[in-house]
Amino acid sequence: MIDAFLGSFAFAIGACVGSFLNVCIGRWPHDESVVAPRSRCPKCGLQIAWYDNIPMVSWLLLRAKCRGCALPISAQYPLVELIVGLLWLSAVLHFGPTFTALRVAIFATVMLGIAVTDFKHYVIPDGFTVSGLLFLLVTSIVSVFRGEPSPFALPYEALIGACAGAGAVAIVGWLGEVVLKREAMGFGDVTLMAVIGAAVGPPRSLLVLFIGAALGAVTFVGVVYPVVRLRGAPRGEQIDLELGGSQAALPEVPFGVFLAPAAVFVLIWGDALMSWYLTTYLGG
Repeated sequence: MIDAFLGSFAFAIGACVGSFLNVCIGRWPHDESVVAPRSRCPKCGLQIAWYDNIPMVSWLLLRAKCRGCALPISAQYPLVELIVGLLWLSAVLHFGPTFTALRVAIFATVMLGIAVTDFKHYVIPDGFTVSGLLFLLVTSIVSVFRGEPSPFALPYEALIGACAGAGAVAIVGWLGEVVLKREAMGFGDVTLMAVIGAAVGPPRSLLVLFIGAALGAVTFVGVVYPVVRLRGAPRGEQIDLELGGSQAALPEVPFGVFLAPAAVFVLIWGDALMSWYLTTYLGG
């Protein structure tokens, strides 16, 4: 059990990382640098002073308004900072103050950034995937020398997992394109699965793909489609889910939104889930 100081420190570091993650979410989709210029209001361009950039606290003190233009500041900023802070705290609570906890915290942070960016912009920037892949490959080697128990794949498994994950989602996208007669999977999903495969290895990368697809299907059938039906098809078009029917009324569902949380879930609990399935349904 960690002490209160270490837990508070992990949360504070995570919240600061979450503040930087907000910068990545806001800039990478537009091919902007996350280093320069300094943080600024996206509406009036006012540079944000350090005392107005304290995670969560400044948003509350400013009453969710920019000091310069007094326009509202999105609740995304404190929410992302809070979630990342909790992710880092959870990693330390689960794995202790270890190198593994740091790896899990950073991986979960990258997955959150990808999910939020894909949800907002329908794009998965290379900044997340390239840096994430390099981080996983390098730390997998470091972890071997440290000899520390870890849920991450070993270096060889990470390389094979990256290829397996990217290849699996590419095949699924190709089959979807053949059936639907339109693009079913973006290249960002392929690079994302390469990152996920490097984290969890080949067998569990397929489990991530299955869980992500299940989450996406449930969300589409249980949320997206009913909402579209209630609002009605735009421009008077009828909603038609049959193949070859009108697709105009149905919004695209970004797959990264579901793959990212599935990856974190499988990284932590994937082995237990697979063991339970083999024992329950296949007799061990």
